[in-house]
Amino acid sequence: MKLPVRLFALYRERAGSGTISLQVPDGATVADLTQEVRRRFPQLAPPQVKIVVAVNAEYAEEDLVLQEGDDVCLIPPVSGG
Repeated sequence: MKLPVRLFALYRERAGSGTISLQVPDGATVADLTQEVRRRFPQLAPPQVKIVVAVNAEYAEEDLVLQEGDDVCLIPPVSGG
């Protein structure tokens, strides 16, 4: 299935776009999606940084199974005070 993925802040800058399209197999999980993101965009986040994913406006666990039509967003780490 093909999923549009929205990128915010630092991720948008590093990918050069606010939205990317990813092809993942049916039954793919959030973990599968982040693995594909790291494969296609290795500059997005260092391996030790967890990519936070929101699906349909809710933070998603790695084992969540994605569905066609899901609203998927990648949220970079936030710093500051």
